[in-house]
Amino acid sequence: MDQIEHKFVEVNGIKLHVAEIGKESSPAVVFLHGFPEIWYTWRHQMIGVANAGFRAIAPDFRGYGLSDHGVEPEKTSFSDMLYDTLAILDSLNINKVFVIGKDFGAFVAYAFALLRGERVLGVVTLGVPFIPPGPLVSHESLPEGFYISRFRNPGRAEADFSRFDAKTVVKNIYILFSASEIPIASENQEIMDLVEPDTPLPSWFTEDDLVAYGNLYEKSGFQTALKVPYRSLLDERYEFNIEDPKVEGRALLIMGEKDYLFKFPGVEDVINGDEMKKYVPNLEVTYVPNGSHFVQEQFPNQVNQLILAFLGQ
Repeated sequence: MDQIEHKFVEVNGIKLHVAEIGKESSPAVVFLHGFPEIWYTWRHQMIGVANAGFRAIAPDFRGYGLSDHGVEPEKTSFSDMLYDTLAILDSLNINKVFVIGKDFGAFVAYAFALLRGERVLGVVTLGVPFIPPGPLVSHESLPEGFYISRFRNPGRAEADFSRFDAKTVVKNIYILFSASEIPIASENQEIMDLVEPDTPLPSWFTEDDLVAYGNLYEKSGFQTALKVPYRSLLDERYEFNIEDPKVEGRALLIMGEKDYLFKFPGVEDVINGDEMKKYVPNLEVTYVPNGSHFVQEQFPNQVNQLILAFLGQ
């Protein structure tokens, strides 16, 4: 971890934090985090690809970790995350790059490939597939207490989270999202209350890891994190107005076999069906046995091997 360097890059009027390791002359890999993550979620992969001769770059998205919020954080969008990433790469004089995205970072990664395909050497996503155009996977069959519905409700998640310090919020979300069932609260229950206070952390997630996350979310808060992805997910996913959303380059999807995402209505059909191949014809899908939504932290060596095999093709 000590060999990972940290810098701040001023782009689009704000200062963004970037973690980096590897020689500047090496092929570049940019890692895009999800929620409740920050650059730190990629610590194992960054060191793994750097040791294999690549340059690893992992920014904190705006409003996350050590990065500034936008001037109007309530208006932050997926396009901000994409254009910030492009601007970071420009500031580092990186023209072509492998793009790796986890969770909502996968949406940003695919938007990058669709809009700036000439700069993308390949796309890897973890935990979230390419979602074809049209209505997002239906949530209508899920109860009112579905966690995304609750997080999209202005004020409710803020009130729920405010009862705890940032470290406890991150702990609870890690516990919930590392399970194989969708977090759903009852009518008079909040999402944070789904986790008993004495519930242990996943075995692969240490107290030191939790402190690292907790300290940075204490700094950033959850305002932007609730806006992107949750309060932008259904409204802005196709704000880029891509006429023919076809990813021509190589792509890899890594899914943990026990990822709770498989319980979302329609997701398994998207991943295993032919529809996705129309949009990502060169896609390879691989599954990690017993893997959760945080497969890159749970089984870092296996994930590193999969990523390095893809980068080396």
